[in-house]
Amino acid sequence: MTKAPKKNDAVHESGKRKRAIARVTLKRGGTGKIKINNLLLAHYGSAMTRQRIIEPVKLAGEAASKVDVLVRVSGGGVSGQADAVRLGIARAFAQMESGLRQTYLEYDRQLLVADVRRKESAKPNSHGQARSKTQKSYR
Repeated sequence: MTKAPKKNDAVHESGKRKRAIARVTLKRGGTGKIKINNLLLAHYGSAMTRQRIIEPVKLAGEAASKVDVLVRVSGGGVSGQADAVRLGIARAFAQMESGLRQTYLEYDRQLLVADVRRKESAKPNSHGQARSKTQKSYR
């Protein structure tokens, strides 16, 4: 007979940055593994993106070694995806451990609050740019 899963076995959160969306799952009783799109963190992206992603995990301290972090991220570019993953992981840890919320806010507010800026849409007669205009000659 299989054991029924508890409600508190996993925490689900999401993070967004520009066009990137990250869905994060924290599974309790893990060994501290971090997988992004089925790749271990050590094999994902550049050193700079890995450093940004691991920030909320380092701030979580001992709590991070007792959970496995599974992330599915899509859309956007490299930097946007890294920030979306970072936001999702921090939100999940803050939901799991209530004391971490204040720690994250004091360190960097962007760990819990999404950056809502988006690309400005191009206007008519602007040659593909959002604010540039066609030149005029009066002489």
